[in-house]
Amino acid sequence: MNIANLHISPSGFYFEDKDGHRLPLSQSFSKITNRFLNYFLDLELFILWLVGFIPSHLIRNFFYHLAGIQLGRGSTLHMGARFYQPKNISIGEGTIIGDRVFLDGRAPLEIGNHVDIASQVFIYNSEHDLSDPSMKAAEEAVKIGDYCFIGPRVTILPGVTIGKGAVVAAGAVVAKDVAAGDIVGGVPAKPIGKRQLKELNYRLGRARLFQ
Repeated sequence: MNIANLHISPSGFYFEDKDGHRLPLSQSFSKITNRFLNYFLDLELFILWLVGFIPSHLIRNFFYHLAGIQLGRGSTLHMGARFYQPKNISIGEGTIIGDRVFLDGRAPLEIGNHVDIASQVFIYNSEHDLSDPSMKAAEEAVKIGDYCFIGPRVTILPGVTIGKGAVVAAGAVVAKDVAAGDIVGGVPAKPIGKRQLKELNYRLGRARLFQ
């Protein structure tokens, strides 16, 4: 809601939504309250973005915990991460996430244990409903299983589940579920192989210092 949505007439005032539909007063105040809450969220996300450039995993993780991100023991994100709704993001133990990732928390985002996510990966769980007259958002949870490897510049779309130990090749766009142990690649991502390693019990190496 903004000042352009407010209309004043001799009989009083009323609000319109973004599509020009007149709103009941109770709904108007609900939308105004929600808008101010979103302003605070925008400020929080801006602060988290700035925090993301502090060259210390310990300090960044501290602020990520404060923002509501569930971050397991030994897990960390490299510099430059961006978020939507951090309180819906859950990351397991021993997971290392590369620099300049985007993690969408508008619906639940669950990343498992010992997951290796490379640089500049984008994970979305909200998108516009193209069949809705108002282009409203459609939100679906995303889940990435234990021991997955997500290559650089991968995009994962809403509603996707990636099974345990799966591998997503660099630059892929994942629009459908990936079975456990599958290797997928391409746009859209399709199976291109099967991971030969059956017993998954390794631990990832250390995160890069000052990155």
